Amino acid sequence: MNMKKALKVTGKVLLVLLILITLFLIIMTVYNQIMFKKNKDLYETPLGQLVEVDGHNMSIYTEGEGDHTIVFLSGYGTASPILDFKALYSRLSDEYKIVVVEKFGYGFSDENDGERDMDTILRQDREALEKAGIKAPYVLCAHSFSGYEAALWAQKYPDEVEAIVGLDMCTPNCKDESTLTSERDSMKKILPIYKFFQYTGVLRIFEVDRSGTLSNEERQIFKELYCKNSLNDTVLREGDNDLERDLQEELNSMPLPNTPMIMYISADNKDDKLWEGGMQAMVDASSDGKLIKLDCGHYVHDYEYERISKDMKELIETLDK
Repeated sequence: MNMKKALKVTGKVLLVLLILITLFLIIMTVYNQIMFKKNKDLYETPLGQLVEVDGHNMSIYTEGEGDHTIVFLSGYGTASPILDFKALYSRLSDEYKIVVVEKFGYGFSDENDGERDMDTILRQDREALEKAGIKAPYVLCAHSFSGYEAALWAQKYPDEVEAIVGLDMCTPNCKDESTLTSERDSMKKILPIYKFFQYTGVLRIFEVDRSGTLSNEERQIFKELYCKNSLNDTVLREGDNDLERDLQEELNSMPLPNTPMIMYISADNKDDKLWEGGMQAMVDASSDGKLIKLDCGHYVHDYEYERISKDMKELIETLDK
């Protein structure tokens, strides 16, 4: 076959592929809209209760009873905190009261066009808990970005926080300027692709149940919330780099909390010296702290829920002594 024929064949193959991809995206886009209409009740019917904060509804989920209250705070962009944490809290609600706070823009909570700095988020979460009748003190169980909130909460309201469990969480010293710049640049590249996948319904291809423990109905609810609401404007503004930079300065203007705590670091971040160093600094400042390395992904609670629930029960037992 000469070069001219080879190029002609290659061109035809590429054209066929382009047509197939275009057809696939059209079919997925139509299917996506059909599923949104069909499953509207799934993503509009809260799993917990709604309380009004700043004129908007915030979702609060509770389960179990006990002498200690564990408040779960989700990582950045988690589409359904209530279902994401279920593998872990379902192993704790037999002994304790568990609470999942869904910040504005997350899960079944409304979006909110107001300020999204961490002081505002903390105020809103505390108000939501108060309106739901859930009283302090709390064991804060924070994943990733919400680690900032847990640290700030313990610094500003130490009487409300009796312990912290950090699920591969952000700390006051976990990032430097180059890290923040790199994250900002990566988001600029990834976000348009993500939004395109969201609009066309390609996101439906991805598995949302990392733990493999959810029921079919729960997976469907998670999938609809993931496709419908994830990385909305409210969530995106929360992750603004300037806000994160200012937050780090605020956190570092106060002593690190001496609250009892367990910090878990994932295999995803084991080689990040700043990330591990920030956790170690929290543990060193704690009156009773541990840093535990886990051989799993960043959503540690979806992989090591048996281990973490056992450790949490042991930690809470020490609070009564």
